Amino acid sequence: MSFQNPVFIPGPTNIPEEVRRACDMPTLDHRSPLFGEILHPARSNVQKVLKSKTAEVFFFPSTGTGGWETALTNTLSPGDKVLAARNGMFSHRWIDMCNRHGLNMTVVEVPWGKGIPADRYEEILTADTGHEIRAVLATHNETATGVKSDIAAVRRALDAAKHPALLLVDGVSSIGSMDFRMDDWGVDIAVTGSQKGFMLPAGLAIVAFSKKAMASVESAKLPRTFFDIRDMAKGYAASGFPYTPPVGLLNGLNYASNQLLAEGLENVFARHARIAQGVRAAVGAWGLKLCAASPDLYSDTVSAIRTPEGFNATRIVEHAAKSYQVAFGTGLGEVAGKVFRIGHLGSMTDVMALAGIATAEMVMADLGLDVKLGSGVAAAQQYYRTTTSQPKKAAA
Repeated sequence: MSFQNPVFIPGPTNIPEEVRRACDMPTLDHRSPLFGEILHPARSNVQKVLKSKTAEVFFFPSTGTGGWETALTNTLSPGDKVLAARNGMFSHRWIDMCNRHGLNMTVVEVPWGKGIPADRYEEILTADTGHEIRAVLATHNETATGVKSDIAAVRRALDAAKHPALLLVDGVSSIGSMDFRMDDWGVDIAVTGSQKGFMLPAGLAIVAFSKKAMASVESAKLPRTFFDIRDMAKGYAASGFPYTPPVGLLNGLNYASNQLLAEGLENVFARHARIAQGVRAAVGAWGLKLCAASPDLYSDTVSAIRTPEGFNATRIVEHAAKSYQVAFGTGLGEVAGKVFRIGHLGSMTDVMALAGIATAEMVMADLGLDVKLGSGVAAAQQYYRTTTSQPKKAAA
């Protein structure tokens, strides 16, 4: 695999050179005042990216999976009831984690390719008159299927049922690339990682708690040590960590989040939406379809593309890597072998997307699929040429 070619997987994403350099720094005494000059601005920047004014932001040396565990263990107790929908591999893994922690799961099974059924959530929550359900899980962007769910609708379901459950949201492949409104949507815990929209190497779990979620921490009885936010909060109060922090990654996060805010969040989201639409135009020109069942579900960070019946989509990923040194994403779980994925999030431009589209065309033609060389590229080019994404001045 060539390091000169961009990757088109839905994370880890391409790392801008200046962000990589921000991570590459001399050893710093993390108990010195200088560490606080990295830590506190990074927390403030992430809070802004989440569109929150009050969220408490925590960083752990981990990944999004560690962020899930942080959310569960700091707010819940063994046997607590949790509501979740299984509509893809990552919602499935979060449910599996809940089961391993001894939580009592109510799982709504959803066809892979569809979003969270907020109406079904409302029915279940309304029927829970004793308010035994303590938390509701929602995956904002299901990375395995390229499906975006409506988190605002999930919040409306909770409100309509007058239910006090916590709303825990997996924003791993959305935050920093797609609009995420923690305060407006009433999200109690938002989870993401460093390696997606923040354009960093993997290694940081980024978790934000609302005031309501913070109030649940002392009564939670699930065991936690490494992921205990009480220890982390004490460390932050002294501009430190409860253990050795990943200083380089935090410095990179500070830099990368500054870059997102300087571009302007709405401009970041518009850029991702525009690039994604060009990829979708290419898919249509190829005569293929997305895994996502309808346009309102289309993700702006990853497109999962269905291949013809009987064709193993994994061959596309393998051939691209072997023959062209380009990485695409394989299908996972129930869609393994049925889709291949083009990731278009983080550090991505029109020109980079066109390179991925052109490579996918060559691969499919090599493998005998009925795809005309240049068809998808031309469709994407036409879209990019006739639409604009003029940068707007970011808010101060």
